Amino acid sequence: MSNNSLLNQTHDPKLTSWVESANVSGGDFPIQNLPFAVFRRSDSAENFRGGVAIGDQILDLAAAKDSGVFSGVAQQAIEACAKEQLNDFMAMGKDVWSALRAALSQALATGSAAQNSLAGCLVAQADAEYALPCRIGDYTDFYTSIHHATSVGKKFRPDNPLLPNYKWVPIGYHGRSSSIEISGSDFKRPKGQTKAPTATEPSFGPCKRLDYELEVGIFLGKGNELGQPISIENAEDHVFGLCIFNDWSARDIQGWEYQPLGPFLSKNFASTISPWIVTTEALAPFKAQWTRDMNDPQPMPYLESEQNRASGSFDIQLQVSLETEKMRTANESAVKLSQSNFKDSYWTVAQMVAHHTVNGCNLQAGDMFGSGTQSGPEPEEAGSLLELSNAGSEPISLPNGETRTFLEDGDNVIMKAYCQKGGAVGIGFGFVEAKVLPAE
Repeated sequence: MSNNSLLNQTHDPKLTSWVESANVSGGDFPIQNLPFAVFRRSDSAENFRGGVAIGDQILDLAAAKDSGVFSGVAQQAIEACAKEQLNDFMAMGKDVWSALRAALSQALATGSAAQNSLAGCLVAQADAEYALPCRIGDYTDFYTSIHHATSVGKKFRPDNPLLPNYKWVPIGYHGRSSSIEISGSDFKRPKGQTKAPTATEPSFGPCKRLDYELEVGIFLGKGNELGQPISIENAEDHVFGLCIFNDWSARDIQGWEYQPLGPFLSKNFASTISPWIVTTEALAPFKAQWTRDMNDPQPMPYLESEQNRASGSFDIQLQVSLETEKMRTANESAVKLSQSNFKDSYWTVAQMVAHHTVNGCNLQAGDMFGSGTQSGPEPEEAGSLLELSNAGSEPISLPNGETRTFLEDGDNVIMKAYCQKGGAVGIGFGFVEAKVLPAE
């Protein structure tokens, strides 16, 4: 399937909106994007409800529901979006998502007869606060960046950084969804058992090697019945959209606990997502070819398709910045630490879905995948401090004279994502941030 066959009138580069801020070049939320979130006015007692970003505004879908602008399937979809969580809308499937997107695009376009009816349904993003967009029933964290896996593996197994299964199977583990929080949810430094290499026994206390992980969050829409796998050809039909995801990691706790079962307390204390889910349809212009080195094992048939080869990757630029307490006090801007791209992932989103369900596992609307830390092929494209500081042995120098190997209390980590391509209007994901607070 070519990218062109995924495009429709909502992607038209000439399309503009009567919401003037949506037409500013380089903005995250032009009319070609229209991502979803759950919001209310800050410090209000209002119910949370669904909204769509347009420029620096939010179209309040609970208000739009009663505007008289929408009808048919689009009106049914908006009624589902007006609830406090988007699960019911996400479960309606891609045809309904697409119908609502088309109706919103038409209603928000320059010259639309709906302008007068919808102008009063706008809320400034500056006046809003956000909640999780849906009830996240289950969360699976993958490990799809071969560059990250190799870099980390070298620190523990210099002669054999990649375990034999990596190039055959999309590696993942079942994580904890209850501690996934929305951007701005600061968290306390975790505690746990750690064991220094020279120590004879472990000790208990605050994590000393706290790290971020630059990831993409993948939200599932319509699920599958137990025992009924999703084929790779249909896998993306089940993906509602993507967000930015910081899957915080306590490296020293993990080093002691992860053998033989894997991450536990090192990963279940906090994970943070950006408020806005950018739909897979909005990302259609930024689909890219997926390739596998011919010297590597090629995917098994259930992980292989022409469509996945032709357009299985997402060309999404990812960036992470750090704002320390000292920088904040001095009113200095956050410093960019690294930049990478989701298209460098070894496994695609469709392959993740196909593999997750090939044994009959049933996914449900609102389930979430983490892509795993997204690092690029170059050292400066590392998606974690573990890699950037060479496991803490090479401190990172910041412009204000501070250094970091791992995160300190007061550090605020900010992640952004953006798509751009010739012939298409660029779209963004907003940002995700959270600050490290001292341990209890």
